[in-house]
Parts: sequence; C-alpha cells; structure tokens
Amino acid sequence: MFIEQPARWLRWLYPAALWRMNPDEHAVYLTFDDGPIPESTPFILDTLRKYGIKATFFMVGENVLHHPDLYQRIVAEGHQVGNHTFNHLGAFKHWTITYAINTEKANRLIGAHLFRPPHGWMRHSEYWWAQRKYKIVMWDLVTRDYSKWLTADDVVQNVKRYARNGSIITFHDSLKSIDKLKTALPESIEWLKEQGYEFKIFE
Repeated sequence: MFIEQPARWLRWLYPAALWRMNPDEHAVYLTFDDGPIPESTPFILDTLRKYGIKATFFMVGENVLHHPDLYQRIVAEGHQVGNHTFNHLGAFKHWTITYAINTEKANRLIGAHLFRPPHGWMRHSEYWWAQRKYKIVMWDLVTRDYSKWLTADDVVQNVKRYARNGSIITFHDSLKSIDKLKTALPESIEWLKEQGYEFKIFE
C-alpha cells in the first residue's frame, strides 16, 4: 500500500503538490507517464477515445522530440499534457541547476504548466524551483503497471482497491506496461464507469 497509495508523511514532503483532488467529488484523474512512444501511445489513445475519456500525459521531452506526431495527436484529441523532464532525469543524481535546465529543455517541446518528477522524488531545492514554475502533480494511486511481478489482473485489482473520490491515478505509457495495459486499462475504465466515477483532467 505504501507504493500504491502514498503515506501521509510522503505527501507532506511536497505540500504544494497535488496528490488528490476534491474528496467530495465523485471523479478520478487518469494520468500516463513516460511517453509518447509508438509501441503504446496509440493503443492508450484509441482506448480513451473509445470510452470518451480525457487524460493527462506526463511526457518525456526526448520522446516528444522523436515522435512529434504522437504529441500532436494527444493534443488534438483534447488531452492535457505535462512535463516529465527531457531524459526522465533522476532528481538525486544531478545538481538542481542541471535538473532545472533539463526540465525547461523538455518544456520547449511540451509547453506544459504541469510537472511530475520522474520516480516521484525531488530534492527540496528542486521542489522549491519547480513549484514556482509549474503545478506539480503527484498521485493518489499508482497502479504499478510497470512491475514485472504483477499481472494485468493485479493492476486492475489495485485500481479497484485504492480508487476513491478525487484519486489521481497513474498508469505508464511505456514498454514495461503496455502488455498489461491492453487488458488492464479497458477493464479499469469499465469498472470505474460502473462505480459512477467522472473522468477529469487538470486545469
């Protein structure tokens, strides 16, 4: 549960970040990290279009550079975009200035006001910088679709177990996830719809 639904103390580390939206609203916010790539993004977009859902894509700048057509499709289909650094940069392996330059390099391609740090961690100095320039979006539920130890059914069960009003739900637009998402994404969406959840994107 520590991974799937972060503990309160972890949320306190970054108080200006969004971890969960309005708990009185019967809505969820689907997010996808790490794309866009041709092996997974088209399937995700096709699935979202099938169900009439908009989502938020936290994109890696390098992937946008290599696949501008997928970036354009995400935008054209009405989804929200977010910055996930240019190289999926680990916050603790680099100086703050390096992290900031890398993020801004990505944003010249993405043009986002939303930011999600890779791996969900930042040094305090990086957090201080980022929250002045972006709305930082974390998560209320990580599906763990990237894990080689989980099956597609496990991913769906995580959604069923931890989704709640205002949940920011994280999937991954990646090679590690796509085989599971081909089953888990439509099943998760159908279950959330059955529970009466509305699907929203960030302002």
